Amino acid sequence: MENKIRVVQISHHTKGRAIAIVEEPSLVLVGRFRSVYEAALEACRGNISLKDLLLSNRSDQLLHYDSVYEGQDAWKLLPAFDVPENPFACLVAGTGLTHRNSALNRQMMHGGDSKPSDSIIMYEWGVNDGFPEKGQIGVQPEWFYKGNGSVLRAHGEALEVPAFANDGGEEPEIAGVYVVDGEGNPRRVGFASGNEFSDHVMEKKNYLYLAPSKLRQCAIGPELVIGGEFTDIKGTVSVSTGNSEKWSSSVKTGESNMAHSLENLEYHHFKYPGHRIPLQGHVHFFGADAFSFGNQVLLESNDLMTVHWEGMGRALKNPISVSNDPERIIAITQL
Repeated sequence: MENKIRVVQISHHTKGRAIAIVEEPSLVLVGRFRSVYEAALEACRGNISLKDLLLSNRSDQLLHYDSVYEGQDAWKLLPAFDVPENPFACLVAGTGLTHRNSALNRQMMHGGDSKPSDSIIMYEWGVNDGFPEKGQIGVQPEWFYKGNGSVLRAHGEALEVPAFANDGGEEPEIAGVYVVDGEGNPRRVGFASGNEFSDHVMEKKNYLYLAPSKLRQCAIGPELVIGGEFTDIKGTVSVSTGNSEKWSSSVKTGESNMAHSLENLEYHHFKYPGHRIPLQGHVHFFGADAFSFGNQVLLESNDLMTVHWEGMGRALKNPISVSNDPERIIAITQL
């Protein structure tokens, strides 16, 4: 048997939430647990593998995966990971400038061709010291915050460009999923396909706008891969309108295509005590290799963004929804 399994989180309007193991062309419902988060903490407490725990709780109830995936079933896909009923307990963040193409795109945005920008310099720091020797600490990568668990969206859900935004664009990535056990130790749950989704027009105005450009919705899923490796992963990303493809590209990720090792990225995220609070959940994006904004593609409402990584299950598809509402002042009142 493979050393990994693929699972989805789903919900039903009367039956509530469930986890299912992907066994194409079926989804096999898991008994006992309602979320990956719940099962992961149980695995921590029992000091057993999450894969074995889920497999030992397989039920005999099957769902037709195609129907669920296409949104034609009463069971609906959820984000591949979340912290149910408490989005504040889930930290969504990421690491930038991990791939050469992302650094080159930043160079074009902010530095032109005259001299290396800060983005290129930071990327080269990773090339030189992002794979430290065992037991050593490598160079710190760029880090950004996206929000709490309320920003997570599922396969098939729209990603919104809000009224205050300048743009919205796909960023095809893989996200690491983690829980912090009861003793404050980070534990890797698995990996999920992701669309990190950012406001590149805002970012291009000034690189100091990077932080607010990241405060947007994002999608992970449809599947969470528990186990497996993060070494050399190839994929494709596309933007389409109806039956017409506006843009597409091959993409690569994993340690052999990055300026940092997974261990180094994880250390620099979890070195902060505030990121090791017991029972916390984490979704952490590891950077992109290509995105349509670098080719001057403008995304519009109802464009479909598709991210597919080999070995990560079915493709993640999300339409874009551009708000037509005017930006409005939010009134703050004194208590």
